[in-house]
Amino acid sequence: MNIQLEKMKQKQECERRKRVAEEKHKEWVQKKREEERRERERKLSKEMAEKATKELEKMQLQEKAEVKYKEWLKKKRAEEAEKKKKEKEKEKEREAELQEKKARSEKIFKEWLHNARNKPRPVLNGYGFPRGKSTGLYFYMYVVT
Repeated sequence: MNIQLEKMKQKQECERRKRVAEEKHKEWVQKKREEERRERERKLSKEMAEKATKELEKMQLQEKAEVKYKEWLKKKRAEEAEKKKKEKEKEKEREAELQEKKARSEKIFKEWLHNARNKPRPVLNGYGFPRGKSTGLYFYMYVVT
């Protein structure tokens, strides 16, 4: 009976050890799953943070590009306005020159007209035209012998 009691004790001990080992195994598996879950969450949060950072950088880059574009557009419009202003000034200068030229021409014409009235008229009794009328044409022929 002693042997049986001892075998029973050994069996109980073996079962207890099995239960303890199973419990430890279950705890280990549960711990491992928890660690894996935490690792996945950590990776996911890291990926989300990286994605958010990239999105933020992209937005900042886009904002910078938009600001640069607005500055470029403003500069371009200012250049266009300056160009139009210069063209208008040149056009005004041309108009002024034309007005001045026209005024000078009119002044010179009026002076010429005034002087032309006061100039003595050419004599009508010129060579071959006594009293302004043609009397006939005379041809001289030389006979060479």
